[in-house]
Amino acid sequence: MDKKICIAIDAMGGENSPNKNIEGIKFFYNKNKDRDDFFFNIFGDENKVAPLLKHYKIPEKYFKIFHTSSVVSDEETPLTAVKTSKNSSMWNSVFSQTKSESDISLSAGNTGVLLVISRMILKTISGVSKPALAGLWPNNIGMNIVLDLGANIECDENNLVEFSEMGSALYKSLYPNDTPKVALLNIGSEEIKGTEIIKKTFNKLKEISKTGDFIFNGYIEGNKIPEGESNVIVTDGFTGNVALKTAEGTAKFITDNLKKSLSENIISKFSLVFSYFSLKKFKSRLDPRKFNGAIFLGLNGPVVKSHGSTDSIGFYHSIDLCYKIVKGNLMSQIKENLNHLDEN
Repeated sequence: MDKKICIAIDAMGGENSPNKNIEGIKFFYNKNKDRDDFFFNIFGDENKVAPLLKHYKIPEKYFKIFHTSSVVSDEETPLTAVKTSKNSSMWNSVFSQTKSESDISLSAGNTGVLLVISRMILKTISGVSKPALAGLWPNNIGMNIVLDLGANIECDENNLVEFSEMGSALYKSLYPNDTPKVALLNIGSEEIKGTEIIKKTFNKLKEISKTGDFIFNGYIEGNKIPEGESNVIVTDGFTGNVALKTAEGTAKFITDNLKKSLSENIISKFSLVFSYFSLKKFKSRLDPRKFNGAIFLGLNGPVVKSHGSTDSIGFYHSIDLCYKIVKGNLMSQIKENLNHLDEN
């Protein structure tokens, strides 16, 4: 890409904003300043944002501040926020894509409001019936893309097929040297198991996979997701959200109890000295900040949602995700994949 990748930042969204948001930009700048191919459109209260940018010594050639007078709160409902958010940092960061000022938008604000606003402003891609919320999920080999994570509670076979194509496009944009391998989340691996919608989706994906957009691995059970034999896991938003929250809770349960067990007595504390580096590696592997950032797929522009309670490190990883998405030409990849649905 010849032009700079321009990321729109909602600087006022999420806990401890704009401090963590601007510090996240600092981390990204420090790691990538040799590239010189990125730029930030920062939307928020200039009186709060400008001093932080100066404090973190981020050169002015890398950003432009757009002053906004209001913030979308976490308590607002999507219906209320749509009526009152047009001067907010969230609204304006997404809207900047319609004027070709930004390539992608990032916010740690209210998820429901961000989804509604993004869909209202950017509209869905022609041929896509429902946008999906996709996320990163580590496996033993590398990384999974899992979708939908809660944007659509009920889905039919056409929705799940579209999710498969869009999830595969996202995977290719992030990991261009790997092959997307799609699997449908189900209660068993046998073809006879599952709902009628799942079975119909299975048959469609088996046929569509012949176009070469992805390899179709059939069904996958939840306990097989971490193995990495499939890397694009497709399901409806209800099931996907439950699976995600269960995985997050389990990971926290393991790390919390491991920490507790290793600090119970003098013997366990002594053993901690010898296993310090292994435990540090284990903790790093499960650090949720590294996988921070859910992606809205199916809109005429990419939008990334950072977890509202993450810190500046987590926000940095969301910025890095935005950079890779644009660098990997996600929108072109999605449209190319969806064209194959029309051919079928």
